[in-house]
Amino acid sequence: MVSGAETQAVLDELSNEIERLNQENAALRQRVQLLTHRLFGRRSEKGVPVIEQGVLPLEPAAAGPVQPETTDELQRDETSERALGRRRHPGRRRLPADLPRERIEIVPPASERHCATCDSTKVRIGADTTEELDYVPASFVIREYVRPKYACGRCQQGVVQAILPARPIEKGRPGPGLLAHVVSSKYADHLPLYRLEQIFARHGVQITRRTLSEWNGAVADLLEPIVRVMHREQVRRSPWIQCDDTTLDVQDPSRAPEIRTGHLWVYRGELGEVVYDFTWSRNRDGPLKMLAGYRGYLQVDAAPAYDDVFAQYPGIVEVGCMAHARRYFKEALPTAAVACAQALAIIKQLYGIERVASERQLDAPARQGLRQEQARPILEKLHAYLQEQRAAALPKSPLGAAIGYALRNWVALTRYAEDGRLKIDNNGAEQALRPIVLGRKNWLFAGSEAAAQRTAILCSLVQTCKHLQINPFVYLRDVIERVSTHPARLVLELTPREWKRLGRDSGAQAAA
Repeated sequence: MVSGAETQAVLDELSNEIERLNQENAALRQRVQLLTHRLFGRRSEKGVPVIEQGVLPLEPAAAGPVQPETTDELQRDETSERALGRRRHPGRRRLPADLPRERIEIVPPASERHCATCDSTKVRIGADTTEELDYVPASFVIREYVRPKYACGRCQQGVVQAILPARPIEKGRPGPGLLAHVVSSKYADHLPLYRLEQIFARHGVQITRRTLSEWNGAVADLLEPIVRVMHREQVRRSPWIQCDDTTLDVQDPSRAPEIRTGHLWVYRGELGEVVYDFTWSRNRDGPLKMLAGYRGYLQVDAAPAYDDVFAQYPGIVEVGCMAHARRYFKEALPTAAVACAQALAIIKQLYGIERVASERQLDAPARQGLRQEQARPILEKLHAYLQEQRAAALPKSPLGAAIGYALRNWVALTRYAEDGRLKIDNNGAEQALRPIVLGRKNWLFAGSEAAAQRTAILCSLVQTCKHLQINPFVYLRDVIERVSTHPARLVLELTPREWKRLGRDSGAQAAA
């Protein structure tokens, strides 16, 4: 006969098993909701979505940062436009004044320029001008270098001939303009080489994609010293560096399968320079090599690859990314609506402070003062709220993962408030990786490890030009033409920022 103690033990065991299964079921249901949201849900990270499951316990907007000042007149204009149910149209943008113009004058027939009333000739009293923007297809030009030979007419000795100008590719046919067009088409416009081959064929020029690829490699080898000095003298001298990485498929015939996944890292400095680096694996080796000897702030997403960087280089201080912390709560929103929405609302207040500082164009000390005055209390409130919610959240649930990420990296996440030069998130590095992600969807993979390294070199120059508002084609055409004869000790002058500072962009634009 079973005793009461044995029965109670069995009941306790079954109760514990039921509790464990309920927790496992809840975790699995939350994971299914998270994956479903990733596939079919709203992907934008702006704002807090409307929650239909209940009322959101959010604080009034008055608790947020001070909004930028607006004039009464502007407020009245916005109110009136809103009342009419329409937005003010900005009007047509003016066409660029530096574009070539073709003037076409259309006059009435001679019969209409004679007055039928008084039988006299009509005089011109004015004119209306209508602008039309047209397109003239790009054209190829064959440039012939003719070098006459001279010799003594009497003894036929002492033959002289002018030296051929430095060529971008020795014994190659492409000129600097064509090379700049090929590079900017692939790495600025994300055009795969087979499409460029088809475009050239429509112009009657047959250039194979293999030849185009070899040209890209030759340009990368030619410009590699510029990227090296840009990394050493500009990015590494920045008070902070933002770093991130993305995957890149690369052909590797030495291993099966031939397509192997590597990683392209980006290092972005304060003034807009970006330098890319390729590694096969996502480990410490790449950052350790690129950041050796650097002293300053490093803003990253708390990936394990950076742990050894901070351990081996004491002069590097970690700065976290608030956007990554926000993204975790955004992904957990379908599984824990109220708790995640409250955290997102608090984080939104932090971004509101940054928006106000940017609109007021505050310098670093003023921005730091604003953060200490307004952001610090909000950060303390967020920290207390996360600690409160951690006790109720399952550790392996999406909400638990979001809270765990934020609390584990709390010191790094809040370090931006210590220095007005720092950014609240690592979005600058992520934005520098977006062109890589978009490009690999078109050209799919790099042909070899050397091709991946050359991709990093060319992307460094093209994307830096974009960040500094430089036309990549104009820059590349000018630099490719002059780099072979430029003194090696002055190679810094050929980096995009120095090239623009020296005013070569205007001259190169006119020449192009």
